[in-house]
Amino acid sequence: MSTLKEADQQLIRLLADGQFRSGSELGEALGISRAAIWKRVQRLEEFGLALESVKGKGYRLAQPVDLIDSQSLQAILGDRAQLHYQWVTESTNADALAIKGPVRRPQVFVTECQTAGRGRRGRQWQSPFAANLYFSIRFPVSGGFAALGGLSLAVGVAVAQALQELDPPLPVALKWPNDLQINGAKVGGVLIELAGEMDGQVDVVIGVGVNGRMTGHQARDIDQAWTDLASELAEMPLRTKLAGCVLSHLLEMLPHFSQHGFAAFQNDFDRYDAVKGKLVQVQSAEQVLQGRAAGVLVDGALCVETPDGVREVYGGEVSLRVR
Repeated sequence: MSTLKEADQQLIRLLADGQFRSGSELGEALGISRAAIWKRVQRLEEFGLALESVKGKGYRLAQPVDLIDSQSLQAILGDRAQLHYQWVTESTNADALAIKGPVRRPQVFVTECQTAGRGRRGRQWQSPFAANLYFSIRFPVSGGFAALGGLSLAVGVAVAQALQELDPPLPVALKWPNDLQINGAKVGGVLIELAGEMDGQVDVVIGVGVNGRMTGHQARDIDQAWTDLASELAEMPLRTKLAGCVLSHLLEMLPHFSQHGFAAFQNDFDRYDAVKGKLVQVQSAEQVLQGRAAGVLVDGALCVETPDGVREVYGGEVSLRVR
């Protein structure tokens, strides 16, 4: 997929309010012909932006676009983190992994659109332009790889608490090991990757995707029940406020995790646990395990009660289904 050129960005800004603009008006603003406008409009559809064309009225986006204000977001983050913002990138996790480390303070990578967004187990994360929230945090954790057990669960807790700050009654839940759900439908996910270990410190990259306002057309390749915040929240906030709220909760959580590990978040996770007490099937490359989910341990392992006793399952290349 190609990148968004300056003229494309200008075109999106002109159409962001969802109102019709004539081809001649757009051409004059961009200094190009009406025919060239048509080609640029077609290009925007590559990025998941649905456009409408009506003779005599011109062009408009099928729904208004709410762009993240990077200056306002950096002001929200303050000295806690350094923000790296792009309109389009292949993957914010890949960007975070690519910078030279170890890092001294959290580095936050935010984008409007990912062309190669990654989910767990090699899946693609659907990332249409300005529809959702896509970001990664590169953060130093002391104690090496061994100190990272349960990190994805603690991240889930922080994101869930942020969403409930925006809407306290929101019935958000966490499906071990990486999914955020509302009423059983996926609203977000977490992807943890390791950037390397030096002198007892490991740089961790935490990728988070949260569905904000997504059309069925944009979500056509999602192969499971899904929802978005616009459908669930009492009032959908601007994406800058949403990003600031979620990132603030994460930046508050990470130092506590680095110091105390998942033990500091185990009780909170228990309150959000979507599978505890339910019959589950856990599948890995080696085995398929069936039983009743019985909560998580201090190292983030899932306990499954089976006829052969309680088994402990660790995250990674596993999938969990509620039976």
